[in-house]
Amino acid sequence: MNAPAKIQWSERRFGPETQHWLPRNPDGTIDHIPGEDGIPVLGNTLEQLRDYPAFARRMVAKYGRVYRNNSFGGRSVALHGAEANELVMFDREKIFSSEQGWGPVLNLLFPRGLMLMDFEKHRADRKILSVAFKPEPMRHYADSLNEGIRERVASWSGKTFKFYPAIKELTLDLAATSFLGIPFGPEADKVNKAFVDMVQAAIGVVRVPLPFTAMGRGAKGRAYLVDYFARMVPERREGTGEDMFSQICRTRDDDGNYMSVEAIVDHMNFLMMAAHDTITSSITTLVWQLARHPEWQDRLREEMLAVAPAGEGVGHNSLGQLEMTEWAFKEALRLVPPVPSFPRRALRDFEYGGYRIPAGTSVGVSPAYTHMMEEHWPEPERFDPMRFSPEVARERHKYAWVPFGGGAHMCLGLHFAYMQAKIFFHHVVTTHRIVVAEGYAPEWRVLPIPRPKDGLTVTFEPL
Repeated sequence: MNAPAKIQWSERRFGPETQHWLPRNPDGTIDHIPGEDGIPVLGNTLEQLRDYPAFARRMVAKYGRVYRNNSFGGRSVALHGAEANELVMFDREKIFSSEQGWGPVLNLLFPRGLMLMDFEKHRADRKILSVAFKPEPMRHYADSLNEGIRERVASWSGKTFKFYPAIKELTLDLAATSFLGIPFGPEADKVNKAFVDMVQAAIGVVRVPLPFTAMGRGAKGRAYLVDYFARMVPERREGTGEDMFSQICRTRDDDGNYMSVEAIVDHMNFLMMAAHDTITSSITTLVWQLARHPEWQDRLREEMLAVAPAGEGVGHNSLGQLEMTEWAFKEALRLVPPVPSFPRRALRDFEYGGYRIPAGTSVGVSPAYTHMMEEHWPEPERFDPMRFSPEVARERHKYAWVPFGGGAHMCLGLHFAYMQAKIFFHHVVTTHRIVVAEGYAPEWRVLPIPRPKDGLTVTFEPL
């Protein structure tokens, strides 16, 4: 998904804070870069939606690692490889805007989220938000995750079920408890429904909130959550809650000022969205890989039982001992990165791969492609967590594995994701075998966030 939807950026559409956005370049400005425009109107959108990794491989084979593409409403330039990832993500020269890359897709529903900020504003808000991910809050989140996961895994025991919708429901509930400090129940259900409606609207075809459309439902969901969070901020500032929302409400900047209510609302909306869909995808990938490779279930179970008894989960202080579990999770993120591509917008002209790329160009880099490059990953289709053992990993390009992005925009919640995955798999693998039917091979939809098309049918056999 290298280019955002083609939208006229205006104060009326996105608000006055977007007046600094560069306008889309005339199409001819990147004619000198090899590539193709696809069919009229749609370009290559359908081919990318059908099989994004195969599309990227075809284009690289035909045009090289820098190519022009037309999809999702506009022209863009795709850059492939670890060096391209480093150029765009590390961004030493501050050439690339994350705000203007993601904004046309997310700004209607998740404005001013951390990923939609650049440079000094991003740095300042990230510093404030990082307080919620320090060791003491993380210990609290671990306790909350253990409790919620233990109960849900017990309800799946001995059953054959569709894993993806089940884990999606669980991650939403866990976000409500860990992020917001509200228990499972009607209130959490309302919050979760609003988030689901907003996420579905963010990728919808219709980009205005018309009645009976996904965007219409998303706009209603956002209105509900804006009111919900705003009303609660004063109470949370005066309280002692250990959930993420309360931590952020009480945090002050370097001048001793609280973050504004509006900023807290925008950040909570974005953090909830960013957290649940990506971890849902990643945990689903590892469940599938462990079902295909039962020998790895045995290896991880042995490691897990050395850390904590079966079914008890694992506390925050013991998470670092689950080394192979982390390697397995990283390998799942390599095989199916939860964000297959990252969009940016060039703020200045730059050169890469022998081409001059003008300011205003939509630029995309692709973890999904880089993660399957044989020069970094021998036998890239094979599931092999040992790729992430220290002696192997240290020989690899730092930007050959980028599921969480990199540089200033490295995912703020990556350690929360590791923690949630380790706790989840400890509860599952120490008490169950993950089994799938012989010969079962579900198809995956990669864009916008990977998921098995049939929901992934698995059985949790009690040990």
